[in-house]
Amino acid sequence: MSKISPSKGAPYARIMGVGGYRPTRVVPNEVILQTIDSSDEWIRSRSGIASRHWASPEETVAAMSVEAAGKAIAAAGLTPEQVDAVIVATVSHFHQTPAVATEIADRIGAGKPAAFDISAGCAGFGYGLTLAKGLIVEGSASHVVVIGVERLSDLTDLTDRATAFLFGDGAGAVVVGPSQEPMIGPTVWGSEGDKAETIRQTVPWTAYRDGTPAAFPAITQEGQAVFRWAVFEMAKVAQQALDAAGIGPEDLDVFIPHQANMRIIDSMVKTLKLPESVTVARDVETTGNTSAASIPLAMERLLATGKAKSGDTALVIGFGAGLVYAATVVTLP
Repeated sequence: MSKISPSKGAPYARIMGVGGYRPTRVVPNEVILQTIDSSDEWIRSRSGIASRHWASPEETVAAMSVEAAGKAIAAAGLTPEQVDAVIVATVSHFHQTPAVATEIADRIGAGKPAAFDISAGCAGFGYGLTLAKGLIVEGSASHVVVIGVERLSDLTDLTDRATAFLFGDGAGAVVVGPSQEPMIGPTVWGSEGDKAETIRQTVPWTAYRDGTPAAFPAITQEGQAVFRWAVFEMAKVAQQALDAAGIGPEDLDVFIPHQANMRIIDSMVKTLKLPESVTVARDVETTGNTSAASIPLAMERLLATGKAKSGDTALVIGFGAGLVYAATVVTLP
């Protein structure tokens, strides 16, 4: 018989606070058109994007994360000392080690929390949220900061007509803590590694080091293949998340999908048969695709503008490079 005592975690977990940070520089489509043969009308019709934010040299992955995390901690009514784990989802922190989470934890004044990074592309926030929930319920942490942050402008090929207009920078964060009732549903997540080449980094860092080729690595994708996969497969995953939470589309107040493309968002709304009463996040129009940061940034904006309110039931789903995905139903803080 095991001599290990049972865990003393909370029965459930919840999102307690949300925070976001968008870089100060706003980049309209006109700037992108200086390096690709396209038009503002084409970009808007294909993606729904009118502008995005690009970070300055001072707005590093860590700096943006510190700002977003500080807002989330304050919104949760906590002090930094009460944070005992920091999870950062990102693909654009260029130091292989140490994890940027350790620097962020120190800069927010969290003391000596567990701190680590995860790489799950545009599903990174969903993965981090799931891990945080597990830590709370298992008893390894009481309050976890989950951050999605990207500086995708560093990984954008401004001459690539298919992707130059897509990506933006920013950071979004939530605080996850204990709850006496279920406020984060079961996660439906997975991967389809046979499709990994549809969204990828052009070359590994070693190729850049060796000078073959000399161009800095960038993100590229097979747009039509990704679009079809997202529209047809991710609506199924979203429905599975609703089923896992024991609710139907009519029970939703808010839908917060990964902000990849307005056409994908609209198609998912139609396929899921969401009622017109459901508020749909369309932050992509002025923020672009910020990968792991897109869901918490969209969540923060909906709450800040009053389009969503505390206690609303929201379906969140992230999907992207890998190809990976994660969907769950949450109660907004």
